[in-house]
Amino acid sequence: MKKLPFYASGLKFSCKRCSSCCRYDAGFVFLSENDMNSLASALKIDTNVLLNLYCRWVTDFRGEEVLSLKEKSNKDCILWGVCGCTVYDSRPLQCVTFPFWESIVSSCENWELAASGCPGINQGKLHTKNEINENMKMRDQQPIIKREAFKSGIEKRSFRSTGGE
Repeated sequence: MKKLPFYASGLKFSCKRCSSCCRYDAGFVFLSENDMNSLASALKIDTNVLLNLYCRWVTDFRGEEVLSLKEKSNKDCILWGVCGCTVYDSRPLQCVTFPFWESIVSSCENWELAASGCPGINQGKLHTKNEINENMKMRDQQPIIKREAFKSGIEKRSFRSTGGE
């Protein structure tokens, strides 16, 4: 019999918009092609401009080079502004699905560790096991851009033009 995940009865989370997941600490916000198109549209720039001004290639835990947003020198997300996220309604999938990432919900210990830095975890709305699983599946449906794939395919066809710069 398959063991149920620790979150089988659901988990509570309501974003407090405190920005602790967006600021002060180094980190990566990995991007999919959908993320790139949404961000470019929200910023009213072409995706190639977005790539050059807002993105960087980083090595992930598998040793693959993947696309991530840059950070400011103080470690804030490059999209962080005076009043918060400048693209909140178009923010990347990784931001939308936080804290329901496989690395966080893989164990109760990881969940509580994440809760120590996020006041919205264990508070507010109860999310069902199915909702949590759907959040994790979304990343599979929108894979992170890998440099090798970019070199061989995306770069040649470019991203969708947004009518920006």
